[in-house]
Amino acid sequence: MSRNYANIGNFTLRVLTNTLYTIFLLLVLMLGACCDSGGPVSPNEPNETAVAESLPPSETSLFDGKTLGQWAITDFGGQGNVYVKDGSIFMEMGNDMTGINWTGPVVKMNYEITLEAKRVTGSDFFCGLTFPVGENPCSLILGGWGGEVCGLSNIDYYDAANNETTRIIQFEQGRWYFVRLRVTPNKIEAWLDDEKIVDIETTDRKIDIRPEMDLVKPLGIATWQTAGAVRNIRLQTLTDLSGLL
Repeated sequence: MSRNYANIGNFTLRVLTNTLYTIFLLLVLMLGACCDSGGPVSPNEPNETAVAESLPPSETSLFDGKTLGQWAITDFGGQGNVYVKDGSIFMEMGNDMTGINWTGPVVKMNYEITLEAKRVTGSDFFCGLTFPVGENPCSLILGGWGGEVCGLSNIDYYDAANNETTRIIQFEQGRWYFVRLRVTPNKIEAWLDDEKIVDIETTDRKIDIRPEMDLVKPLGIATWQTAGAVRNIRLQTLTDLSGLL
């Protein structure tokens, strides 16, 4: 009988030991998961991991909605005031141009720029986006030549009003338009509110800008005798081109 009680006692001890060991392992795993996630987040503090995961890993904001940051006011001579208000960069009407140019690092190939732009007052282009195509600059013009002409300036020395990218679009005053521009080897594409307005092969083509845009290259935004505003300016590098639409 004493041997049976001893066996029962040893069995009970082993069960208790295994249970405590299992609980210990679970506590270690839970502590490790907590550390990996950065620990508890205060309700008043942003979860940096969640914020980072909400954007594509290669996407960068070029405007924080509060200050010009690395955007400089372009000294065209005769430019209107430039200021940040309500999360947007406003460029008042100039004589003839008002604009901003990027002073930070520049991606020259395999990238997308997205932004929102609107015409505030005036009747000419409210968004002249100059961007690099490798070592050459080019401009996407929205609403030029009296307010409706869109396209690229310049392709083979012809501006947006006189090459195959010319589009006529009627713009509403005060309405925000979503602009997306993509530059990849041998191609430039652009969308306006998800409608493709530019799709051009650039192989063996002369890519350039009009002289008026020289001060905002390689990356900048300008208006012509028009007040405009831009916001939500982002740049995304394209490392995997296989899934592009």
